[in-house]
Amino acid sequence: MASGIKPQVEQGDSDLVVEDDKMYRNPTEVKMSQIVLPCHANHRKELSVGQLLKWMDCTACLSAERHAGCSCVTASMDDIHFERTIGVGQVVNIKAKVNRAFNSSMEVGIEVSCEDLYSNQQWKVCHAFATFVARSTRAEKICLKPLVPCTHKEQLEYSMAAERRRMRLLHIDIMKDLLSNKTFQWSPKGQNEQLTVPTEKTRVESVELVLPPHANHQVNTFGGQIMAWMENVATIAASRLCNAHPTLRTIDMFHFRGPSQVGDRLVLKAIVNNTFKNSMEVGVCAEAYQGEESQRHINSAFMMFEVLDEDGKPCPLPPIRPEPLDGSRRYQEAIARKKIRLDRKYIISCKQTEVPLSVPWDQSNQVYLSYNNVFALKMLAARTKWTLSSEKNNVRLYTLEENQTLCFRIESEVNVPAARAFLLLSDLCCRPEWDKLYKQCELIIQVNDDDFIYHVLTPSVSEGGKVQDFILLASRRPPCNSGDPYVIALRSVTLPTHPPTEDFNRGEMLCAGFIIYEVSKSVSKISYYNQTNPGVLPYISTDIAGLSSSFCYTFHSCSQYLLENRTRHSEVPPYTTNVS
Repeated sequence: MASGIKPQVEQGDSDLVVEDDKMYRNPTEVKMSQIVLPCHANHRKELSVGQLLKWMDCTACLSAERHAGCSCVTASMDDIHFERTIGVGQVVNIKAKVNRAFNSSMEVGIEVSCEDLYSNQQWKVCHAFATFVARSTRAEKICLKPLVPCTHKEQLEYSMAAERRRMRLLHIDIMKDLLSNKTFQWSPKGQNEQLTVPTEKTRVESVELVLPPHANHQVNTFGGQIMAWMENVATIAASRLCNAHPTLRTIDMFHFRGPSQVGDRLVLKAIVNNTFKNSMEVGVCAEAYQGEESQRHINSAFMMFEVLDEDGKPCPLPPIRPEPLDGSRRYQEAIARKKIRLDRKYIISCKQTEVPLSVPWDQSNQVYLSYNNVFALKMLAARTKWTLSSEKNNVRLYTLEENQTLCFRIESEVNVPAARAFLLLSDLCCRPEWDKLYKQCELIIQVNDDDFIYHVLTPSVSEGGKVQDFILLASRRPPCNSGDPYVIALRSVTLPTHPPTEDFNRGEMLCAGFIIYEVSKSVSKISYYNQTNPGVLPYISTDIAGLSSSFCYTFHSCSQYLLENRTRHSEVPPYTTNVS
């Protein structure tokens, strides 16, 4: 984009920006359209998922290299859920663009849709996030130039890319914690062996010689080709279990552990790890070697298959009989991964309007609840139709009414460094000092350095009524890069150790929290957001109607609290309980 241009978002298309009657498109965006030919399809005349993965990886790589200005390699591709199949004669449209660049890696968002040229219908197939690493032809390390988001959609993806990166890094820890929890341990012993299928029957091993057509422009084995070969052996393993043609529904993350080159022998192994009522998990790995060298691990993935009947509904599958040792381990890990997939679908994949007010918290779904907590607050802050309702003593109150939901935002500038304001506001136990709606706040669990669960007491909504209580998950995030805000997100959760009692009226909070920007080294802009629901609306109805100044008073009290404690030496928040 030319220097000095200030783009404006064109209404109706968040990917387009208009300035001086010229249309702007994200400079990293790459599009690919392919018509599905018989050579791309399986015997059911549906596009092979392996072929689709090759096209997706190629498109994403070109986008990454457009931003990096040098060669890039695939490091990983996040979970993919395929919503629809694609038939011969239909057109596949793939769009990829860089969401955020970190030091030497970047996240690329990929959207896949299908187009029927005869009926003029289009539908979504899947979306994915891939991580690419820039590689220099010389030995020096590459530091990628920062990406500047221009549209609201780009800004949101840019912001959430840091959260998704955090989830990727914590994935192994989530699995370890879940496998150590005896609640999710289940033994196949006691099953009728005559009704089970031994896992050995599903084992597949295949070798591929990496030839020049399989390599990318860097003479490394094309990542999309490796993924396609892995999908092929996984499909064979699934077919051996069900004696039918399975449909691939979901792929857990592909993670490339090392490179492969032309001349490598690529050994691909697949086996059914576990079957559930209507689905099965197939584990697949790729190992490479040349000559007499030992095999090196290249990639691993886990794929979920279904067998569909004539009406397109999943058929029941037979249980498996795992082999001793490794088979039992894979059996248990498949159960843990299913739990993780359900958590992701329940907490992350559904629309914000469909998220329950209070989601049951446990250690295994903590990462996804934390992600959803931060995502919901950033989504609320990214909305554009805020209306200024009142302004008093430099405190501004904005309201927003969308989809029968009332939201408000209060903001002001305070002569306190942003980092210090973040630390002070992160400790909810101190909030009763400046917020009259917080009668009492107790830290129940410190989950990790960034997430805490509190029990909060608030005054009764009605005179003479019961005191209201909340169980709140507070997720705080420092800036990932210069220019990012500090975030403190709040939402209700349920804890088995703290069920509702007759003494209190249990309230729920869907989305609230602080976003803090650094205005200067000594000044910060603090914005507080709340997406109201019937449980909290009575507390603020008079303020929204302009009949009370309590909002202004509370925010003024908050500012005074921050000023009085801007130099106080303390460890905030006061950690007491650690379950990580």
